Amino acid sequence: MEFAFLSPIFILLLLGMVAYGIYFGASHSIQQIAADAARTAIAGLNETERQTLVASFVANNAGGYPFVDSAKLTYQAKDSTADGNQFVVSIQYDARNLPIWNLLPALPMPGTTISRKSTIRVGGI
Repeated sequence: MEFAFLSPIFILLLLGMVAYGIYFGASHSIQQIAADAARTAIAGLNETERQTLVASFVANNAGGYPFVDSAKLTYQAKDSTADGNQFVVSIQYDARNLPIWNLLPALPMPGTTISRKSTIRVGGI
C-alpha cells in the first residue's frame, strides 16, 4: 500500500502552512493588542493617564489573545512626535517560543520579533 500523498513536497507544504498559520495568528493577536490598547487609552485626559490605561490593559488582557505569552511582550505608549493630536501604542513580541522554529529546518521563517503599532486620535475629530 502506497501513501503517495505523504511525499516530501506534501509534508513541506503542510508544515509550512501550519508554521505560517501560527505565526500569522500571533502577528494578528499582537496587532489586536495594540489596537485595543489604543482604544482603551483614548479615555485618558493626558499622556500619563493614557499610558497608565495602556499598562493596565496589557497587564490584564494580553495573555488572553491566541499565541501570546504576555511575559514576552513589551510596549511603548506615547503621544505622537509628528502630530500631538495622535496617541501611539507600539507592541513588540518575542516570538522565539512559538512552536514553529524547529518544525522543519529547511523552511524559511520570518523574524523572531513581531512589532506592531496602532495610532488613535486624541480628543475626537
